[in-house]
Amino acid sequence: MIEEQGRVVAVESGAVWVETLRKSTCSSCSANAGCGQGLLDKLGVSGRRGYVRALSDLQLAVGDAVVLGVREDLLVRGSLLVYLFPLLGLFASALLAEQLGLAEPLVILASFLGFAASWFGVRWRSIRTASDPALQPVVVRALLVGAAGLI
Repeated sequence: MIEEQGRVVAVESGAVWVETLRKSTCSSCSANAGCGQGLLDKLGVSGRRGYVRALSDLQLAVGDAVVLGVREDLLVRGSLLVYLFPLLGLFASALLAEQLGLAEPLVILASFLGFAASWFGVRWRSIRTASDPALQPVVVRALLVGAAGLI
């Protein structure tokens, strides 16, 4: 399970909203001087806070420090779905248009249409599975009061 610390900002029935600080590992990378992400990290753009809804059966209050958990397989499957599926749609539609003997501008248009259709498919699946409890982050544990100052 992948874990991240955060602070509770709102409490719902069976869930909490948690504020997390987006961190970057650019300071430890050897290529950070020539990288756009490293430049954004130095400018403070990547230090924004994110808000995550996490399932919880613990009695928590606003301001409590917690540890969130996400299963590794969900993260890998989600990454493949979001990044790989639209690219496969782009290439598959371009190859299909090429095999049909269409002109180059139509092949390019078909590739963009395949990308868009795949992206809409990913978006539809995301909306359809958003309320599935098996796919939600969960609060693994609450941290001690002294640990809340780290966030």
